[in-house]
Amino acid sequence: MNEGHPVQALWCDPADGVVARIVRALEQRQLHAARTVVLVPYAQLMGVARSMWARCGSPGFVPRFETTHNWARSAGGFVPTGYDIAHDMARDLVTAQALLSQAGFNAERFALAGRVVELVYQLAPLAAAVAPEERGVEWAQRASAVAEAGSESEWFRTESALIRIAVAWAANSGFATDVLLRDSTRDQVDALIVLDGFQTDPLTHALCNLWGDRALHLSLVPLEAPTEVAASHVALDPEDEAELAAACVLRHLAEDRAPVALVATDRALTRRISAQLKAQGIVTHDETGWKLSTTRAAAALMSALRACAHDAGSDQVLEWLKSGAGGDALAVQSLEIRLRREGLRDWSAWCALVARTGEMKDPTLLPFTEAIEARRAPMARSRSLADWLRALRELLEASEQWEPLADDLAGGKVIAALWLDADAHGDDGDFPGGRHTLAEFTAWVRDVLEDASFVPPAGDQAPKVVVLPLYQLLGRAFGAVVIPGCDDRRLPASPEPPGNWSAAQRAELGLPSRDMLEAAQRAAWSAALHNPSCEIVWRQSDATGEPVRPSPLVQALHLDHALQSADDPRTEREVAVQPTACPAPSGALLPLLNISTSVYEDLRRCPYRFFALRQLGLRSADELDAEIDKRDFGNWLHAVLGHFHEALLEAPTQDAQARIALIESAAQRATQELGLSDAEFLPFAAAWPAVREGYLEWLVGHEASGAVFVEAEPWKEQPLGDLRLIGRLDRIDRTTDGKAFVIDYKTESATVSRERVKDPTEDTQLAFYAALVADDTLRAAYVNVGEKSSGTQTVEQPAVVEARDALVAGIISDFTRIAQGAALPPLGEGAVCDYCAARGLCRKDFWSDEALRPTVPEELAPSSQGVPTVGGDAK
Repeated sequence: MNEGHPVQALWCDPADGVVARIVRALEQRQLHAARTVVLVPYAQLMGVARSMWARCGSPGFVPRFETTHNWARSAGGFVPTGYDIAHDMARDLVTAQALLSQAGFNAERFALAGRVVELVYQLAPLAAAVAPEERGVEWAQRASAVAEAGSESEWFRTESALIRIAVAWAANSGFATDVLLRDSTRDQVDALIVLDGFQTDPLTHALCNLWGDRALHLSLVPLEAPTEVAASHVALDPEDEAELAAACVLRHLAEDRAPVALVATDRALTRRISAQLKAQGIVTHDETGWKLSTTRAAAALMSALRACAHDAGSDQVLEWLKSGAGGDALAVQSLEIRLRREGLRDWSAWCALVARTGEMKDPTLLPFTEAIEARRAPMARSRSLADWLRALRELLEASEQWEPLADDLAGGKVIAALWLDADAHGDDGDFPGGRHTLAEFTAWVRDVLEDASFVPPAGDQAPKVVVLPLYQLLGRAFGAVVIPGCDDRRLPASPEPPGNWSAAQRAELGLPSRDMLEAAQRAAWSAALHNPSCEIVWRQSDATGEPVRPSPLVQALHLDHALQSADDPRTEREVAVQPTACPAPSGALLPLLNISTSVYEDLRRCPYRFFALRQLGLRSADELDAEIDKRDFGNWLHAVLGHFHEALLEAPTQDAQARIALIESAAQRATQELGLSDAEFLPFAAAWPAVREGYLEWLVGHEASGAVFVEAEPWKEQPLGDLRLIGRLDRIDRTTDGKAFVIDYKTESATVSRERVKDPTEDTQLAFYAALVADDTLRAAYVNVGEKSSGTQTVEQPAVVEARDALVAGIISDFTRIAQGAALPPLGEGAVCDYCAARGLCRKDFWSDEALRPTVPEELAPSSQGVPTVGGDAK
């Protein structure tokens, strides 16, 4: 400990130090040190107290520095049995389910068990402070009275019933600390000295009453106001805050102020800071740990359970396989590619597709899928909790996940928390609660992992950085203290009391009130500021950009002129600007033989986009669980109209009601084929009647003009020198004069379609479709199928033949130039770049000033600046 540190005076001051006061109390009362117990507020303070006694205490015997739980453990072992509160979520959840069943909540026991455990954990410290013989009568009656308020409401009636269950459970439970309330324990201890912290513990208060005048209170909380001025840093956002806090810690270590205390006000922020420190070679010692559910081991186990659900999504099964259950990485990759290509969100849909072996393009996926189903199938039936634990272990072993889980530190904690060790869960009779479905068992596992914490083991060497809660700074000496997250959300002056208890119920039960919590928070804050080097950090805005205010505790420091703005501890460094040159690749070695309208559209919009997406074949992975959007509605509408016209061709009718029946039947068939759920498709289903009526009305006028339906979605191929034009047309009609009428459905605004046809040479789609049809007199049009008052409209391209000829000439010219080695620079502009999947490859946002407008010699560049070529000259 550094000489002159305030904590040294707190413990070792000859006049008022804690150690000196304990020595005087022992001398004045003629007490033997070995028969004196000194209770400290938290476990980490036991070692500190012993070292302080060795430093400045009297020679000879040393008092026993204990916490209540450590004292109870040494006084006598306690093994929870029956309905005892075990403070083990795995056991207590099952016990709560059994109690709920006995109380008439059998149907709701899984949903309400977590709430009962939450209530009993809040009541347990109060019940443990009462002698066992009084706990089941006097305390239970007094505590049960708080459950009667608000019984006029159904919700309050249920809540009152849960409170009564929790009270009865706590009143009839044994506790590990019951041994401290026995006469035999008092006979072994002559005096009890309590070092008070920021809050009064009910059990400690009860022990002092039992010891009477043999109990002595000494305060560890400094009473005088802090004399040090705190240094403050204001960050822009959470990432900047983590960088600032990590830089503060590194600076203190560089200036030889170890150990540094890093106060954990927000777990996500603390882990981000720890990651940045680890990158600099500094490993933190975390006394708080983090939720076991956030570890990789827990995530892998939960992914296995989610993948075994009957309604599991394809993403959930892939997540499980990628976590180590797949075995064959190439097979998993092939499966993912196929699932994303097919757009199958539900795993059951993939299994149904696999069952139709004639549709399998990759036969290796069939045995792989069958092997996955062989592992999933045993998890479908209901069973007892003990059987579920065996089944889960068997699943992990079959998936080759058990050994990696057991070898991992966090994985071992997961196994212990869930009782997955062989026979660790005891006999099957120890598990009341009946049979559980997979969903109920998964919820139980989730709650257990959420409640458990993982604290990494400390190394042999003294830690340089210690992560701890604010209140555990009390009585400990640190070279410096860094407190990040000092905003009004993460460091409130008046913390929210846990639970849904009212102020009256808290007073009746003896739970801490909001005023008590505020006093403790302010005292802990003041004690932290007593450290000689204290830096506080807060952010101006959250990750969403929402403004964040500093904590009221920080604002009070500012008003008291006890806050000083500090320099940024991060070291500035100059980074030379290295702009990216504009790429101009050649695609001569990657020839394409099949050209579709979308392929050539990419070339015209941006040659580099064509090179990256078409010639290199790069593409972004499609989301399996994406929400249905207007594109899905467009695909569905195309399928509906195709089925409708084919049915109308087989059974012609002019009756309006018959046509409505036909198109509705086509709509149901398309919905089933595309696997669209009613809930997801609801917004578009609501607009469908207006779309349907508008289209049928348009169809009457279209047929009156003499047009006759010929075929829907025909696949067309047309040779063009060494190339082949390919594509699927939406529809082909035949006019009265025998001309082919190519129709392309659009769900966009009719205004957009009219803009498409203004300049024939700018419209690729209709011209390309016309090139697929061997007819020099054809017509082509967009049919806008709308839901608004405008209904369905025809937007015809009058110069489609001329546009087709120009397009064909442009295709021949462009692909000839590409074969000759013409450069394919990124020439896209505006919206073309905004939604381009290749933007991260061309690096347009990082070009040098000279490269902002790439120039390519005319004789090398393809004629794809948004227009086709005619006679070899760019128009």
